[in-house]
Amino acid sequence: MESLTDQSADTLDAETRKRVEDLIKEEEGDANQYKGFLGVALTVVAVFMSLFHLYAAYAIVPAHILRTTHVTMVLVFIFLTFPIAARFKNRLMAWDVGFAILAVATLVYAVMGGDDFSDRNTFPLTIDIVFGSILILLILEALRRTNGWVLLTVTVSFLLYALFGNYLPAPWTHKGYEISRLVGFMYMTLEGIFGTAIDVSSTLIILFTIFGAFLQFSGAGKFFIDFSFSIMGGKTSNVGKTVVLSSFLLGGPSGSGVATTVTVGAVAHNMLAKAGYEKNAAGGLLAAGGLGAIISPPVLGAAAFLIAEFLKISYLDVLLMATVPTFLFYLGLYVMVTIDARKYNMSEQRIESIESAWVLTKRYWFHFFSLISIVVFMLMGFSPSMSVFWATVASLFTSFLRADSAMISYDALTGKAPFWQSLYKSKFTEALSGGFTQVLSIAATCAGAGLIVGVVVLTGLGLKFSSIVLDYADGSLFLTALFTGLVVWIVGLAVPVTASYIICAVIAAPAMIKLGVPDYAAHMFIFYYAVLSEVSPPTALSPFAAAAICKGDPYKTTFQSWKYVAPAILVPFIFVLDPAGVALLLNGNMKNLATANWNDISWIVFTASAGIVSLAGGLQNWFILKTNFVERWVLIASGVALTYPSNLSDMAGFAGLASVILVQWLRQSKLKAI
Repeated sequence: MESLTDQSADTLDAETRKRVEDLIKEEEGDANQYKGFLGVALTVVAVFMSLFHLYAAYAIVPAHILRTTHVTMVLVFIFLTFPIAARFKNRLMAWDVGFAILAVATLVYAVMGGDDFSDRNTFPLTIDIVFGSILILLILEALRRTNGWVLLTVTVSFLLYALFGNYLPAPWTHKGYEISRLVGFMYMTLEGIFGTAIDVSSTLIILFTIFGAFLQFSGAGKFFIDFSFSIMGGKTSNVGKTVVLSSFLLGGPSGSGVATTVTVGAVAHNMLAKAGYEKNAAGGLLAAGGLGAIISPPVLGAAAFLIAEFLKISYLDVLLMATVPTFLFYLGLYVMVTIDARKYNMSEQRIESIESAWVLTKRYWFHFFSLISIVVFMLMGFSPSMSVFWATVASLFTSFLRADSAMISYDALTGKAPFWQSLYKSKFTEALSGGFTQVLSIAATCAGAGLIVGVVVLTGLGLKFSSIVLDYADGSLFLTALFTGLVVWIVGLAVPVTASYIICAVIAAPAMIKLGVPDYAAHMFIFYYAVLSEVSPPTALSPFAAAAICKGDPYKTTFQSWKYVAPAILVPFIFVLDPAGVALLLNGNMKNLATANWNDISWIVFTASAGIVSLAGGLQNWFILKTNFVERWVLIASGVALTYPSNLSDMAGFAGLASVILVQWLRQSKLKAI
């Protein structure tokens, strides 16, 4: 479960903090808070599991050992820390212990079986089927406890499709699979439960979660927020820009939308109110800024790691592809808040005295390394796992440059305080423990996703769905992309980003690929829309958390968040509708980029940026001045035209944008002359 930072806890009042935490618990599961021996024991085991995964990044651990160990301990922790029902909160029940023991037994059985175990997956023994069925049921229960009933229902629906799909009419029908074949494939191979999703969860997702926890507890998050407020001058008119910058700086290393929203919102909500932001608009801006964290290098969201694995490409290539879309996303936000300052006539009054950016940088310069460390290590030739391993090690050692950021207190290191007692209570222990416990919900999602992907592979559902989409679209790439975007958005309404990306990547991406869209562009399209669905009810955790912080209405806040992200909605269409559009993804990888035409790339980025600016003005009903009906729709139409990569549409878009600028400039000149 995402936790509020110390800074957030100090800034929010108790009632608001409880509302935010209740929202997070409702969405991600309400974990038990044990005290005494049990609490200590679970903390120690969580620390050990984080250290184990860090060791696995550095050393060679066989894939089946790492994946089964990962799933085993995730299930054990879920059953011990997430109650079966709310009334059993903070009580360790016998059935929870029983579920944990069963999880260990099923996975020990799989590991002890060796090669013979996996070789007989097509014709499993009865005992194999029993243990495999138990594991599937345990994963479903873990999904329910951590993610709720919706994702559980979706996963069960896929399993039922595998078992009974032969009774469905064409084109959905398939030959049907017995329980023995289904369980054998899911449990006894590295294609189902222990497939791609769990591979990524056990190697990359948990490592980046640990890295994020180290940054959180070393004070990097607080520094980025303070730095943003300082560099923007702390003036009323710049509060919106401050939120955008701090969301970018904090969100990049965090990769968590809700964590970024809560952390920035805890500090900024009062300033937004003083600046004149209506409470729902303030919450919408905070949620939109947090959303950018999921698409921002160097961490992005968990689904980004799956893109690399599905496509068998370097994670550095995924970061490369995300660079320009991230710039365009935050450009849209920046233009929107700049217009806000004009629209609401915000003053240049300084809200509060803050330290200069130079003073903050001199003290905490080492936190900036967290923004680039992973990329630096990957450019040096390290694998993504090794890069995040060394970045985590670096963040640990650099934290000791100052006493207030040290992961282990100076007193403990110098013998002025009991070492082991201080170590247990240290930020270092909290970061390691939190790194493992915060991944539980995502890991359960990945295990469930393994079941879904397994069904898709077995039944050929992806090809069937692609054929259906292509038939409905009548071979039109635009309609295919539109239908795919709608499917991703609808799925994303019900399940988290990671799950919606996995589901749609295996069933929807093939349709666009068949029409000539590069595979990396198709997957980035799906990832982007999976992220955008995160600000749509009923799974709109970031807007709901922002509403709680700003004391606004959750649904009005969600609507406002859509207003702020709207300029970026068309961006994914740029890189799928025309071959030239992949320039926004920097041609997909370093190799292609090295031989690319930079003039073409620069032009696509420029026209897309102009389109974002034009759309922002139209959606805000304000540009230099308040727009009239004609000006507003010319701006919107020009924005749409500029986001389509063709010479004709670019000419039309620039003509429309220039005409509005000229007309408003002339009108402003007349007003000044009066």
